[in-house]
Amino acid sequence: MTDLIPTPTLPRVPVAGGSTFPVRRIYCVGRNFADHAREMGATPAAPSDRGQPMFFMKPADAIVTGDAEVPYPPATADLHHEVELVVALGRDAPAGVLPVDAALSLVAAYGVGLDLTRRDLQAAAKAKGGPWDIAKGFDHSAPVSTLVPADQVGPLEAVRLSLEINGQVRQQSTLDQMIWNVPEILHELSKLYALRAGDLVFMGTPAGVAALHKGDRFDARLGDIARCQGVIA
Repeated sequence: MTDLIPTPTLPRVPVAGGSTFPVRRIYCVGRNFADHAREMGATPAAPSDRGQPMFFMKPADAIVTGDAEVPYPPATADLHHEVELVVALGRDAPAGVLPVDAALSLVAAYGVGLDLTRRDLQAAAKAKGGPWDIAKGFDHSAPVSTLVPADQVGPLEAVRLSLEINGQVRQQSTLDQMIWNVPEILHELSKLYALRAGDLVFMGTPAGVAALHKGDRFDARLGDIARCQGVIA
């Protein structure tokens, strides 16, 4: 049996050292920093009662790599940036719920990326009580840096996540301010999905999200570990 169409090219992210990371799925975490939850009009749960994390997805081919130009998307007049830690899974999770203390064994690499958001479409969908997939899962909505193997990255808690737009700092925080850390997020995701090698997880953004315009240059950094640069075209 032959294919009806040519096999689509598998999206890939460069890895430091010369290899590439084939992307299977992109999971994203919403409101994983309390300051961002507040700026979006939500009330963060108390640390002793965090509730459940919020998840959504982007298509694998939404990635933009190599510090390439990012086209301003259609159907919006309010494109927003959200800088995030990116986690790359290099192993399949075992069947069942992944234990928190085993979760980091799945992680192959880390990077930094942007969860670009059509904020006006998101707000309109929220106002109607509808889903807001079109605000998040569009073409070129996931710029991401070269990935750095996990064994070259130390503890993440004190690492600074930051974003500059046209040389001005817009977002910054340390990763210890995340409501759910990496093992906890992978544990929670495993209750809903079968995690596999090739999955990327965008871990949520700190406060300071704001509009992007054509010609804006962005510079996202994960401490001295990873950097993602580009321009909105």
